[in-house]
Amino acid sequence: MAKDTRLQKMLADCGVASRRKAEEMIASGRVAVNGVRAEIGDKVDVKKDKVTVDGERVQAVEEKLYIMLHKPRGYLTSMSDDRGRKCVSELVEELGVRVYPVGRLDKDSEGLLLMTNDGTFANLIAHPSTHVPKVYRVTVRPGVNEEQLTRLSVGVEIDGRMTLPATIRVLDQQPGRVVLEFVIHEGRNRQIRNMCEAVGLEVARLKRTAIGPVKLGMLPQGRFRELTPDEVRRLRAAAQKKGRQTEQTEGNKHAADHPHGGQGQRRGDQPRNRGRRR
Repeated sequence: MAKDTRLQKMLADCGVASRRKAEEMIASGRVAVNGVRAEIGDKVDVKKDKVTVDGERVQAVEEKLYIMLHKPRGYLTSMSDDRGRKCVSELVEELGVRVYPVGRLDKDSEGLLLMTNDGTFANLIAHPSTHVPKVYRVTVRPGVNEEQLTRLSVGVEIDGRMTLPATIRVLDQQPGRVVLEFVIHEGRNRQIRNMCEAVGLEVARLKRTAIGPVKLGMLPQGRFRELTPDEVRRLRAAAQKKGRQTEQTEGNKHAADHPHGGQGQRRGDQPRNRGRRR
């Protein structure tokens, strides 16, 4: 069999890490193929090549696992930490099979975290192009007004880039604190905390309650369960649907920007105002 599988995909499919993390491992020199240090872009024969990470051979995954974990606050969304901090991997050790997080949930946040050893599934759900909706219950201080709610809904600038439109509603309001529900369609680092900070709100508690059609429900904190086949199917369907919608939107935008298929301006066409781009 030819070397036709990218190394980072093979590592993800074998449950070692997500593709992004696998690329970091390759770049840092932790991965070798047949005893030779691997490089980004290497391809392997998954049946013949010997792939090692930190000197240990990577074994092919026989059974795909899809886990829902109720992550407590104080745990890193990571498999290990060189500073000895608690990681979510410790909460699923009893599985006896290595599964890794799908996406991120920061140390100070809690709630629904998906974990799997299926690299293709993880990449589908976490890929930015899919925009699978995620639901959060967020307690903020001291209070919230209509202007702040509008700014959060329309989008705020974080690191020079606007957030996508979000759905925000008030669940509970008491003196000095408000509970909001956020529905967002992207997963930038500490996004909700940064959004709230941008409009002058302090996040006291942040809990993710759903990813696409899958809800946390009454799963106790620190515990996990396997997703049902129907939940896995519905997650795949939601991600694929969003991905197609994104491709169609980008295609429509390209058509609008290039009405003549990228050809030069035709006789009689009026020049467009190129001074403003949206």
